[in-house]
Amino acid sequence: MLSYQHAYHAGGLTDVHKHSALASVLAAAKQADDTIAYFETHAGSGLYDLTTPEARKTKEADAGIIRLMAEDAPLPEPYLEVIRKVRKIHGPAAYPGSPLIARMMLRPHDPLTLFELHPKEHWGLTKTLAGEGVRIQKADGLTEVLRLLPAKRGTGMVFIDPSYEVKADYAAVGRFVTSVLQRAPKTRMLVWYPILTAGLHVNLISAVEASLGSRHIRNEVLFPPALSPRLRGSGLIGINLPAELGAEKFDSCLIQSENHA
Repeated sequence: MLSYQHAYHAGGLTDVHKHSALASVLAAAKQADDTIAYFETHAGSGLYDLTTPEARKTKEADAGIIRLMAEDAPLPEPYLEVIRKVRKIHGPAAYPGSPLIARMMLRPHDPLTLFELHPKEHWGLTKTLAGEGVRIQKADGLTEVLRLLPAKRGTGMVFIDPSYEVKADYAAVGRFVTSVLQRAPKTRMLVWYPILTAGLHVNLISAVEASLGSRHIRNEVLFPPALSPRLRGSGLIGINLPAELGAEKFDSCLIQSENHA
C-alpha cells in the first residue's frame, strides 16, 4: 500500500513524541560517536507546511506542536532548536520531518541513507535533502537497510517509523529488529509504534523484547481522547542508545510533552 502521506499528520502529538526523542538521541550520539551512519527505513518527504490543505484537514498539528509552542511547553532543547532553525529558513509554518532533523543535527561527515517508497513523498524528500553526504532511494527500507549493515564506517543509527497502515508492518518491524541485532549487534535503533485500541503494538513489543532481553528502553505516552480521538498514544523503543541516555534521562526528554498533552 502506498496511500499514506505524512503531510496529514505532520506536527501532531506523535511527531512531537518521536521527533523530540530522535533529536535527544542524536544529540547524545554526537558526543559518543566520532562518526554516525544514519539510516531511515520510512523517511517521508522531510519538510512540511502546516498551512497546507492536508495539514488543515486533520488539524493534528493544532493539538501538537502548534499548541505546545504557543503554551511554551518545556520541550527538549535539541528538538526546539531544529524547529527554530527550520522556520528561520522556510517560514513560520514549516515543520521538519525526521530526515531533516537528522541532517540539521548531524555533522557534515555523518552520512545519511534514506528510503521512501511513496512517489510523492520520495519526490519531496529528494527536493528537500538531496546533496553531498545524503543517499536517497525509492526502495523498501527494511530490506535495504538490513543489507547495508553493519555500517562501513562509524556507528550505525537506524530510525524505524512506518505508517503501520498495513497490519503486517508490526511483524515486519519485529523481524527487522531481530535481524539487525544478529547482523550488526551494536547498531543504535529507535523504533516508533502507534498505540491503537486494537492493541497490535503488543505483538511488536513482544517480538522486539524477546530479542533484546534487558538491552533496551521503552517509553509510551498516552493522549487525552479530546486531543486524539482515534490514536490512544505513541510508543518508542530505544536500542543501544548512548550510555548517558539511561531510562530515567530518556524519559525526561519526552515526559514533559506528555504533561502538556
